[in-house]
Amino acid sequence: MPNSTPRLSIPQLLFCGAAIVTLSMGIRHGFGLWLQPITQARDWSRETFAFAIAIQNLVWGFSGIFAGMAADRFGAFRVILVGAVLYALGLIGMAHADTPLLFSLSSGVLIGMAQAGTTYAVIYGVIGRNVSAEKRSWAMGVAAAAGSFGQFLMVPTEGFLIMQFGWQQALVLLGLAAILIMPLAWGLREPGFAGSGPARREQTILQALKEAFKYPSFQLLMAGYFVCGFQVVFIGVHMPSYLKDKGLSPQVASYALALIGLFNVFGTYAAGVLGQRMQKKNILAFIYFSRAIAISLFLLAPLTPMSVYVFSAVMGLLWLSTVPPTNATVAQIFGVAHLSMLGGFVFFSHQIGSFMGVWLGGFLYDRTGSYDVVWYIAIALGVFAALINLPVKEVAIQRTGAAAAH
Repeated sequence: MPNSTPRLSIPQLLFCGAAIVTLSMGIRHGFGLWLQPITQARDWSRETFAFAIAIQNLVWGFSGIFAGMAADRFGAFRVILVGAVLYALGLIGMAHADTPLLFSLSSGVLIGMAQAGTTYAVIYGVIGRNVSAEKRSWAMGVAAAAGSFGQFLMVPTEGFLIMQFGWQQALVLLGLAAILIMPLAWGLREPGFAGSGPARREQTILQALKEAFKYPSFQLLMAGYFVCGFQVVFIGVHMPSYLKDKGLSPQVASYALALIGLFNVFGTYAAGVLGQRMQKKNILAFIYFSRAIAISLFLLAPLTPMSVYVFSAVMGLLWLSTVPPTNATVAQIFGVAHLSMLGGFVFFSHQIGSFMGVWLGGFLYDRTGSYDVVWYIAIALGVFAALINLPVKEVAIQRTGAAAAH
């Protein structure tokens, strides 16, 4: 889709997009705080909770493909509106679900679909269509940093709501907060999708998919993103319980997740800025290898509140900092006409990793009474992801037919 000039002003685009990501990602980053209250109140195993959140991540990834297709075809505005409604319904349903099936349907299916329509694949599609290539990685860094700020802002807020109102009422209040995404979506209405329909594409959806999946660099990016999902969702959901099992107070876990969010504001923004100046594959390799080192040192060091906070700060710098260089690389290789859809497929790989990380955490804990094996897997995967990102080719793909739509 040719874009000679931006259709939305960059300040408007970044403010509304960042605010939506702040709410959507901020709410979901705190779900680990509900693991013990809900399992104790319902007399469920940790695997039951973990499986529902694993379903959420899988549905999020799968639905993101179709949310991306719809956003590329009809614009992000309508997709975000539907996502906001589903988010509110899912959170309220999560509060009142009294069986594992209902819990999986609300917290898993509904919220997973909601996140697909209100997070990165859709927002980055708007950014790709409206921000020039010279500023695209930076703009994606700003949006990812907003998601991190949402974690810093929302996780302590969610902990406070649980303490003050109980876990059920806290979820209902978050459901009402999700409705705020709807007016923010108005600021992302793209003129090219209003009335006259989208601009002409140089490729059909099937042609774009065939091209991407035959391209080795796209496959490597998907494999690396699988590892990202495994690591961050395992840590985000299970670390509060891991720390409590080790005798640390719940406040330490809340502060730890908040620190991850705070430092990721800087990490994601820095990754976006650096992506304009150096090869993105090297940024990704550094991030994954650094995660493996950070987790190793965390397990080797004596566990104290201070060691938790240091680990959280370091992981925060590396947390979502994979997002801007990964998505900017996809845009750089394939153009922006199908960016939301292709970003959705890459993110689906991320969410398969998320499913495995969060589910294995609960499964192996219930079987062994420990999270150790999953920590070791996370370390090995970090080294693997660092190595497979190095061969990625970032140059625009050469097409024999129509010109690339950049």
